[in-house]
Amino acid sequence: MKELIKLSLKERNDLASLLPLQIESRQYQRALALMLLDEGESVAEVAEHLHVSRRTIYNWVSRFEQRGGPLTAERLRDAARSGRPATAQGIIDPLIDQIIDTDPRDHGYNSTVWTAALLRQYLAEVHQQRVGLRSIGAALARLGIRWKHPRHVLARRELFWRQAKRGAQKGPLEP
Repeated sequence: MKELIKLSLKERNDLASLLPLQIESRQYQRALALMLLDEGESVAEVAEHLHVSRRTIYNWVSRFEQRGGPLTAERLRDAARSGRPATAQGIIDPLIDQIIDTDPRDHGYNSTVWTAALLRQYLAEVHQQRVGLRSIGAALARLGIRWKHPRHVLARRELFWRQAKRGAQKGPLEP
């Protein structure tokens, strides 16, 4: 049977040194797969051992060989991908924590308390961080800050609110 991959001594030592480190799970699997293949195990055995398909093993080997470079660890990493941007979790938490105990009026806002919408506006204007209201709510929860949605919106009265209250009841002063 033809060997799928033959690692150099340096590559093998680099892979062996990565295994005890705390590297990402995918990198660990790839390093282990390459070492097992180099030791002579079949692709089917390695795939079964790592609970992946044989096609995945072939892809890992192919990418490892295509990404020639001095750093073996870099050759094991995932490629950059387009998609959803990183979360704002580590970014906005300290910014909110820094501002939440101050008065919004000191920063030029016409409000006495910070709301999620106002925090969103502040982060966009001052720190150029465009985040959603859910991200702000999650950040406040992570910081242990209690806040609530307003119960009532005062300017919104139902069109037929008098009928909902059983009509305009006549009081003692009305004829």
